Amino acid sequence: MTAFDQTALNRLAAAAPEWRRSGMEAGFEVFSSLEEPTGAEEDWRYVDLGTSFSELAPVTGTPGATIPAGPFESALSDTSGSALIVDGTVVEFESDGAILSTLATVDSDRWSVSVAPDHNKLAAAHTAFAHDGLFIDVPANTVIGQPLLVEVQGVTPDSASFPHLSVNLGANAEASVAVVYRSGARLLMVPDVELNVGQGANLRFLAVQNLSPTAIGVVHQRVHLQRDATVRIGEVGLGGRFGRLDLTLELEGDGCSADTVGLYFGEGEQTLDYRMLIRHSGKNTSSDVLLKGAVEDAAESVFTGLVRIEKDAVRTSSFETNRNLVLSENAKAHSVPNLEILCDDVICGHGSSVGPLEEDNLYYLQSRGLSRSRAERLLIKGFFQEVIDRLPIRGFEAPIATEVFRRFVSAQEEGRVA
Repeated sequence: MTAFDQTALNRLAAAAPEWRRSGMEAGFEVFSSLEEPTGAEEDWRYVDLGTSFSELAPVTGTPGATIPAGPFESALSDTSGSALIVDGTVVEFESDGAILSTLATVDSDRWSVSVAPDHNKLAAAHTAFAHDGLFIDVPANTVIGQPLLVEVQGVTPDSASFPHLSVNLGANAEASVAVVYRSGARLLMVPDVELNVGQGANLRFLAVQNLSPTAIGVVHQRVHLQRDATVRIGEVGLGGRFGRLDLTLELEGDGCSADTVGLYFGEGEQTLDYRMLIRHSGKNTSSDVLLKGAVEDAAESVFTGLVRIEKDAVRTSSFETNRNLVLSENAKAHSVPNLEILCDDVICGHGSSVGPLEEDNLYYLQSRGLSRSRAERLLIKGFFQEVIDRLPIRGFEAPIATEVFRRFVSAQEEGRVA
């Protein structure tokens, strides 16, 4: 592997379609001009990326060997198709409902990145070094009953990969897409995910981040909703030494709606970082965010959410809620929900909480004959069950609940929780 230099760019550009090469060059110019995140920037407040591009190299050759299937990839008993992306390269794909394409076959007007290269150095790196992509198109008036499963793997040690995923639903189409992120080594993964939901269309999208404990994942995800469109988004954050979801929901069309639910559980020295912007610009739109998480050991979580309602977005309804459990003395959780309202005719609210398991609830359960440890486990189950029950794609409930409960019970038995 080579470093993030012109040689690596030339090698990747030579294998890319001709129309893609100018965009890669432009992205590389921005990448070269930007400093790496230091933690002093507002966008990186509270967190440290924990690596440098000088320590890594982009994958410019054949992707590494795939990782055997785990509990999340095996969770769906029935699908409408599947795809596998390894080290940023689409290696397998098939579907009996959606139209799937890769960078080699897609039209140039189908390519776009969800965030501009100058958003940060990682976004610029994606623009420059992303050398393949999976493009999912669901034609107008098409209903796909079963979910499409996309597995995104990073497998080459000390590498950086830039998976690219674009989902486009035509008018009045319906589809479900589940994405599972995995890795088996110390590496950086920077996926770019763009979801375009056409007029009257309905998309269910679930992402499970289950990277290895030494990996870093930074997902840039943008969702665009047209008139009367609906999206339900689920997010599950479990893996990675550092995991970020940078999510923007653009409610552009009148009457569109978005529902976002998620959970995360950090242990060890993990940092799980969520940056959300929900922008209402259409009329009669609605959004709801519910994100719940827990941290133990020396893990840290961050939630910064902004709901912005533009001046002409009358009759908007929007709520965001973030709840956090801090289970160990050295664990930390930061929660910063915000509202920016430029219109009078709206209904909005936000709320957050950070703290341990409530003693009153523990006392009540113990008064009914439960031991303290069993009472704590019951409260942990109840805390996350609300989100698990609302995930937009069914079938993942059991492995998610099992992994969350396993983490808490192990820490409890080892005396790592307060």
